Amino acid sequence: MIDAVAAHILALPVWVALLLVFVVPALESSAFVGFIFPGEVALILGGVLAYEGRIPLLAVLAAGTLGAVIGDSIGYLVGRRYGRGLLEGTLGRFINHKHLDRAQRYLADRGGKAVFFGRFTAALRVMIPGLAGMSRMHYPKFALYNVAGGAAWGTMCVLLGYLGGSSWRHVEHLASRIGLGALVVVLLGFVGGYLLRRSRGGWGQRQMDRIRHSRAADLLVTRFPGTVAWTGRRLDPGSRTGLPVTFMTAVAVSTTWMFLGITQDVVAREELALLDPRAHAWALAHRLGWLTHLFQVVTWLGSNAMVVPLLVAATVLACRSRRSWRPAVAVGVVYAATLLLHAGVGELVHRHRPPVADWLTGASGWSYPSGHTIQATVAYGVLLVLVTPGRTKRTKTMLTGAYAAIVVAVAASRVYLGVHWLTDVLGSMSLGLALLAVWGVIRLTADRRGLTEAAAAYLPPDDAHASSGDPTGTGHIDV
Repeated sequence: MIDAVAAHILALPVWVALLLVFVVPALESSAFVGFIFPGEVALILGGVLAYEGRIPLLAVLAAGTLGAVIGDSIGYLVGRRYGRGLLEGTLGRFINHKHLDRAQRYLADRGGKAVFFGRFTAALRVMIPGLAGMSRMHYPKFALYNVAGGAAWGTMCVLLGYLGGSSWRHVEHLASRIGLGALVVVLLGFVGGYLLRRSRGGWGQRQMDRIRHSRAADLLVTRFPGTVAWTGRRLDPGSRTGLPVTFMTAVAVSTTWMFLGITQDVVAREELALLDPRAHAWALAHRLGWLTHLFQVVTWLGSNAMVVPLLVAATVLACRSRRSWRPAVAVGVVYAATLLLHAGVGELVHRHRPPVADWLTGASGWSYPSGHTIQATVAYGVLLVLVTPGRTKRTKTMLTGAYAAIVVAVAASRVYLGVHWLTDVLGSMSLGLALLAVWGVIRLTADRRGLTEAAAAYLPPDDAHASSGDPTGTGHIDV
């Protein structure tokens, strides 16, 4: 059905198609159209029309972003005005109001991140604005995250369609997979963080005991004793090899799968790799003097001349704080593995860089994967692990945001400066995240205090010191 609707949209007059680019995202959450027709399809098709030269790209970006922002604002107002009335009717019989109240309190207190990240997943994109309104979230706060999320999501979808051109079906499939993956990550993050926080007071152990003594558990244990025991150990938030390791393993597997998929596309020159020439041409066509100077500076954030001294300094401080050489060994092994994997994959794939005439900076070696990008992903990820223990939650959020911004900026600079293809940097980021996740699994399984210190990262400084046995408040660093 979506293919048929898309074909009609592409055949419409320009002004009608542009109107649909605005209307479909606007109706996605305000009228729940998103459950039937995902808004990203309309934005991607608008990008295709811009690629064909029928509509200005800026007009599509403006229409899509405005539709997304206005639609979510309407959804917020509908939820605020009529949400409770709907739940008190027939619909309310099927909803646990205790859980709903808890969700609304969460959105009211800390829902900004949910509004932003929910924009990138189809199911949450439809529901969150109404729930935010029902929870009486402060509207200026909602509007800030709504505008930021709408602009980021709208720009991403339109540019995917613009770069994909006539291959929009592959791009739409990719956007759907990204949305599904984001939904899984969000759900895993909420569940993992919730269980880890609750485990501090023995909540996890009490829930496990309740489950073990239930009738259903008795039947399962009798029928599948080994499977039940193994699953319980994997989901136990009170064990260092339980839920924390399970979550990190899931991240390692998913990012490794992404890396292998991108590598397959690069080697076979299909799917995602088909976007590389268009992304390269788009970057060349949109170069600006001031932006070129900016990216020529930003790209050095991923060079060994920058990251190695930072790692050495942070490692020295970690060794002094811990009074052990273990941090130096761990950081050295992780970064050495990064350099070896980068070199090994490059030799196996043997991918050539874009034409030298398009370069705005120096480069050497094979194109895939991007050395600067994987170095930035791993090095600044290691620095994040070194500096976050003992910090407040707000500080950790800011540091994590800075980490993501640096990695994305370095990756974008390599494409903009013409020395890498788009898939070079995407493959590097996924491989770097996989390495960090594997290191996280090793840390938790090898260190007897792994869970205590992992949990301490989620506590305020005073509680963190108490739980990690650091009454002095020095917040020692463990690697």
